[in-house]
Amino acid sequence: MIPTRRDLHFKLLPSSVSNWHAKGPYVTQFTNAMSIFFPEGERFFIHTVRHYRDHIHEPQLKKAVTAFIGQEAMHGREHDEHNRLLNRAGLPADELERQVKKFLVMLEEKLPPAAQLSITIAQEHFTAIMAEIVLTDPRILAGADARLKAMWRWHALEEIEHKAVAFDVYEAVMGRGIKAYALRNTSLVITTLGFLSLVLYYQQRMLKADSHPRSWKDFGAFAKFMLISPALLPKLALPWLSYMRPGFHPWDHDNRDLLKEMNTLVAKTKKYELQAA
Repeated sequence: MIPTRRDLHFKLLPSSVSNWHAKGPYVTQFTNAMSIFFPEGERFFIHTVRHYRDHIHEPQLKKAVTAFIGQEAMHGREHDEHNRLLNRAGLPADELERQVKKFLVMLEEKLPPAAQLSITIAQEHFTAIMAEIVLTDPRILAGADARLKAMWRWHALEEIEHKAVAFDVYEAVMGRGIKAYALRNTSLVITTLGFLSLVLYYQQRMLKADSHPRSWKDFGAFAKFMLISPALLPKLALPWLSYMRPGFHPWDHDNRDLLKEMNTLVAKTKKYELQAA
């Protein structure tokens, strides 16, 4: 599958970004905390794949890499906009983004290119799983602000669309030997634990700065959201483990039928652009 670069603007409303999820402040700030990682994270992914672009000789994969870079650039731009609005709402988005950037620059300086690419494919697998959950379980974004809901669904759809590109680059340059297998699996474990830990830490930082009131009932709603209904963490487990199979490939699970929503979503987003003009 060749991804398509789509230049969409969601024109997010400043009044909604810090309290936009129907499940309350904990779920809102958990999702906002994930957004903190995306602008610098997407730039890191682009860097790791672009490093190997000249090593790719298969024309379709070269075309897919170019499209992947274009999609990730658009994701970074829209999450930049989201994060700027978080900062304007009094949340420490700029400070936390600087921490993410410092960490990723350190990885670029310390790790060899293959290890950096292994981090990218691990995170691409994780986000592709999250994307499918977002797209198939309406409870994830039920009652959410319409523009933010559209932005997250667009991001999820494109994560599905390009989920195999970085992985195919990795296999093209690293092969399928034991070294490549061990590196990609080690990176999956480390990056998953690190990412979730930092998202929860950043969530707490955002909650501390947030002016909206919260209670133990709100925390209970977050715990239920993560563990019981819609049970985000349990839903992640089996797809996450599938990555450990020696012969794994992202399109072993063919969910491209989810992309049928894209045209409707693009049309909706164009309306937001016209309303803001």
